Amino acid sequence: MKLDLRPLLRGEVSRMPVSFTFSFDDIDGVTINGDVKVFGEIVDNAGYMRMTLEISFNYTGECARCLDPVNGHFSTEFERTVVDEGTLTEEQLENNVDEYAVISNGFLDVDEQLAEEILYDFPRRLLCSEDCPGLCPKCGKKLGEGECGCEKHEPDPRWAVLREYSEKLKEEENN
Repeated sequence: MKLDLRPLLRGEVSRMPVSFTFSFDDIDGVTINGDVKVFGEIVDNAGYMRMTLEISFNYTGECARCLDPVNGHFSTEFERTVVDEGTLTEEQLENNVDEYAVISNGFLDVDEQLAEEILYDFPRRLLCSEDCPGLCPKCGKKLGEGECGCEKHEPDPRWAVLREYSEKLKEEENN
């Protein structure tokens, strides 16, 4: 979405509301339900323009522990200083890429920056609840539904020889 900032640049307005939606690809195993909603404003304060936006969408994914479906709502803030093309050097832009949004020919296209912000802020793992116990590593039963009956302690196979030797010594003592 290209935002037309020419009225702001000409000084006709000092505040410009922003509201639009854009499509975003799914994120590794997470389905985005509908479009991403973006709303906020750009404020011009004597030539210093600041953009403050809210990004939000609904999503569906799987719990990282028990694989149950997880439906949720994601929301994050996006703030940038808005500058006209040619105001900053390439080096300044590269060193402060997360601080500026650049106007080109009176228009501002922030879709790419918004997509990067979503990928950066979205949780790496989804959980159905913070205390989700997950699945049994042996039988795969959901531990949130109750105990499965599997042995809790599984001895380390590297100690098997020592365990056998210890059992052999106990047998000899009992005889």
